Amino acid sequence: MPVGPATARRRRLRGATRALRQSIGLILVIVIWQLGARSWLGATTPAPTEVINAGWDLISTGELWHHLAASARRVAIGLSIGIAIGLVLGAAAGLFKLAEDLVNAPIQVLRMMPAVALVPVFIIWFGIGDPFKIALIIVAPIFPIYLNVLAGIRGVDQKLIEAAESLELTRVELVRYVVLPGALPQIFVGLRQALGIGWLVLVVAEMQTTPVGLGFLMNDAKEYLRVDQIFLVLVIYAILGLLTDITVRLLEHRFLRWRNGFEGR
Repeated sequence: MPVGPATARRRRLRGATRALRQSIGLILVIVIWQLGARSWLGATTPAPTEVINAGWDLISTGELWHHLAASARRVAIGLSIGIAIGLVLGAAAGLFKLAEDLVNAPIQVLRMMPAVALVPVFIIWFGIGDPFKIALIIVAPIFPIYLNVLAGIRGVDQKLIEAAESLELTRVELVRYVVLPGALPQIFVGLRQALGIGWLVLVVAEMQTTPVGLGFLMNDAKEYLRVDQIFLVLVIYAILGLLTDITVRLLEHRFLRWRNGFEGR
């Protein structure tokens, strides 16, 4: 059904108002940071303006893009593989009890191992180059994806499954039209968690010996007491995490339009 000009304007106004509300928290943080820098937040805490100047200096030399590209490539490869593994394992465990019996115990054991504890083991196995960092990032998203996919599939109403079987849907049709839509909200929750964890593990991985990347930039800044660059890297990590979360939220809005759940007042 076509939307009238007045309705379209109201929707744009509501969207702009909500975007403004969502920005207020970040604006307050920046204002407090600016007011407290070099004073009650600590004499060595740089102001946002100093961090911006440090970023501009690195952008003008091209150094920032070099490090950012290296980190983004590691995260993209690691998260792609890790999320794929988590999806496969979670779907298998959710759809087949035999797969759950075989997979669940090893996953739960490995899930309790912190990423920091895996660093020396992975360095022994893969060395200190990119394979070590990518392998560490691969492991991180497997567990939240696995748990949420499993929970999403097992959370599908049994009555819907029985109704689909009474209609003589094939196994593929059952998964496509009943199980997947029912599990999708939980899967998106796992995806948001996995992407956030991926960026956190990147920090751990790149704080080790590395010639390029945001972690190297932070280590280098620490050696030369460039606190403004240290804060710059922290801000970049935060922005990248926020952007990935926003991307998933947009995908949720696109693929979960059918959901009629409570969205707050």
